[in-house]
Amino acid sequence: MTDVELAPYTAADRDWLVGRHRALYARDEGFDESFPALVEEILIAFEAEHDAHRERGWIAREDGARLGSIFCVRLDDETAKLRLFLLEPEARGKRLGQRMLDTCMAFARAAGYRRIVLWTHESHRAACALYARNGFDLLRSEAKVSFGRAVVEQHWDRAL
Repeated sequence: MTDVELAPYTAADRDWLVGRHRALYARDEGFDESFPALVEEILIAFEAEHDAHRERGWIAREDGARLGSIFCVRLDDETAKLRLFLLEPEARGKRLGQRMLDTCMAFARAAGYRRIVLWTHESHRAACALYARNGFDLLRSEAKVSFGRAVVEQHWDRAL
């Protein structure tokens, strides 16, 4: 995976990113159409409003094929939020996720944030293990119904 480029997200990536969230989360989690609708809403807002100095999105590409995404967005002046972290199944287990997380956290530090937070689901065990290995603390877990399924939402936090 050394030839993988982390390219800036552009609006041309939106349909792919929404479609992959739709397909993978429906298959793996049983999520309904409200999930890709949320992803699209997040991306449209990012395209329209993001501050290029303090917010960024990346698309991992190898030989032109998209392999994943990660975003750093502003929550408040001191806190960044990690969003839309996705890896294609064939790209998992090859340290690309670590590289993407490192890139996102380095950007957040350089942009002046003091903390980075994220929201995920307990069922994403590999991602949660990655966050724990990288110094994130699990702040809380909450059982909910989201995207048509019973889930356990998790909120993670890390000082930068």
